[in-house]
Amino acid sequence: MKAVLLIAAAYLVVSIATFAMFARDKRAARRRLPRTPERVLHTLELLGGWPGALAAQRLLRHKSRKPSYRLVLALIICAHLIAWAALAWLLLN
Repeated sequence: MKAVLLIAAAYLVVSIATFAMFARDKRAARRRLPRTPERVLHTLELLGGWPGALAAQRLLRHKSRKPSYRLVLALIICAHLIAWAALAWLLLN
């Protein structure tokens, strides 16, 4: 149970950081300042920040219309879900 709480806390922390990076990038885009590279945003998503990325896309309306970005994010989410399903299957069998 302790491991589950630690993992949930890690997802929360990385999701908050990811949301903050989306907000920073959105602000930079509006001001025509240097942008956060997409690979940085995707790395944060891969590290567990994908819930924060989804929230930022909806609340900030950022990176929500670019099909190539949405595809990579969807693949990252699928990878996380598959990994969790595989782990659950291994632990329950």
